[in-house]
Amino acid sequence: MSAEYATFGLAPAMRAGGLLANGDYQVHRDFVDFLVDGRPLLFQLSDLDAVSPLASDVPPAIFTEQVRGLLLETGAPLPDGRHVIYGCPECADLACGAVTAVIDRDGEDFVWRDFAWQTDDRADLELNGYHGIGPFRFRGTEYRAALAALLDGETPSERRRVLLIGARVALLAKLAAALRTIGIGADIAHDAHGVPADELRAYGAVAFGRAITQEERAAVRRSFEQAGLDVAYVEGLAPIVPLLVAQIEHALDRSPAEQRRLTRLVAADGEAGVEVTSPCRVRLTAYRLDRLYRTHTHEVFDGVLEPGRHRIALDAKARKGESYVVARTAGSVLVEAMTP
Repeated sequence: MSAEYATFGLAPAMRAGGLLANGDYQVHRDFVDFLVDGRPLLFQLSDLDAVSPLASDVPPAIFTEQVRGLLLETGAPLPDGRHVIYGCPECADLACGAVTAVIDRDGEDFVWRDFAWQTDDRADLELNGYHGIGPFRFRGTEYRAALAALLDGETPSERRRVLLIGARVALLAKLAAALRTIGIGADIAHDAHGVPADELRAYGAVAFGRAITQEERAAVRRSFEQAGLDVAYVEGLAPIVPLLVAQIEHALDRSPAEQRRLTRLVAADGEAGVEVTSPCRVRLTAYRLDRLYRTHTHEVFDGVLEPGRHRIALDAKARKGESYVVARTAGSVLVEAMTP
């Protein structure tokens, strides 16, 4: 069984949830991605919105079963020795489509081969095979060590709760409801004074409203520091719920910067600058507040971009007043205030 050696690794990844301009929403998912030669395997699959089976929100027994399957300690879940490598982030139903591959042992080595897009029990390699991907040969010691670490408790973090601190209770309630809709827990408070460390440990981020003073923000930070906790802090840009959701999604992204598809966003001089590291679908949405603090939403761009930097013109309507741009891919989201 011929195949060149590739390195195998694992890294935290995120499928960014969010409220979309058309009223739809997509669920937030934290998962462990597969690294092949230091790069996420998912990036080789072009514009695929999917997650690995190693997700933080599956029950521990199922998570363990998935790991043991990849180690070939249990039988393959699909015919012909095929395993699900990436599946639907919303429901994980094979009928929605999944990337599958055959996993074999060759001596001490593990080999992933015959990648395919699959929607039922059998894969058609002629019609739906990923002919340019693999086979990958992984050294057994490296492969087993990475996956065994997950069984030893090094699973994805489940700190998907956000503490919301602000003065506008009605806005915070709407924001909390929106976050819960996409799978992120949210609590509302005036401060964090006197909250036990065990309770603070549940939060992955703290979001401040614009009316919260610097002194109040500093007091909250001290509460988390005294509890020995490192969380992300979000300075709310504007009272626009989809915009705040995007900011919080970005704050919760624990994936290394070098392993992200969307790496740069600027908004100035009537255009948006976007940088991506692999082919992917990018959606740009502009939000603005008028003088009466009403929210206006403009879809700026929705298409697949090739790796590199891109300049996208912004409609004049999207540049009036207090304006912001959200750039979103399946795996990440960036937010930027618009500079005149």
